[in-house]
Amino acid sequence: MTRSVNPKSKHQSKTSDENPWIEGIKTVATAAVLAFGIRTFVAEARYIPSSSMEPTLQINDRLIIEKVSYKFRDPDRGDVVVFSPTAKLREENFKDAFIKRVIGLPGDKIEVSGGTVYINGKALSEDYIAEKPNYDFGPVTVPEDQYLVLGDNRNNSYDSHFWGYVPKDNLIGRAVVRFWPLNRVGTIDDPPAYQKESVGSQN
Repeated sequence: MTRSVNPKSKHQSKTSDENPWIEGIKTVATAAVLAFGIRTFVAEARYIPSSSMEPTLQINDRLIIEKVSYKFRDPDRGDVVVFSPTAKLREENFKDAFIKRVIGLPGDKIEVSGGTVYINGKALSEDYIAEKPNYDFGPVTVPEDQYLVLGDNRNNSYDSHFWGYVPKDNLIGRAVVRFWPLNRVGTIDDPPAYQKESVGSQN
């Protein structure tokens, strides 16, 4: 019994066998393109270099930042967000991304007084902060398409009460999962620190 052999197929197989390096380069290139695409458009890993978000996030925590949801919805109050430096921060030669918690949404009236944050005249319950803020701030009204962000380590955080608001276009993504260290692996703020309904709405 005999079988016919397609000379072209035989040649292709031989060529493939003779060029393992080319196949390897193609595989690595494909993986690199996929990784770049995921990092650019879907998610990326970040680490925490400072204490400004303690106790929620510790120095050297490793996080996954998802970058998709804000393309379809606005940030919620309480989201922990990563953002590129604002114009004011760039003037001060900051180049690296910041991570803070969204406190004020567009149109909110924000005030910090007597160790308490007030949103539209109603005190915000915050059981996640390191200690009560020892400064007064505001009242201010958050502009359209911008957000007021504060660090959970209120008295050791360079945040909106110093330099202003974060434009929505500066948002890189939302911190969703801590994957390092292993003894603290899990989602950020699970259960949520507070619900949107817990503060007043600006009329």
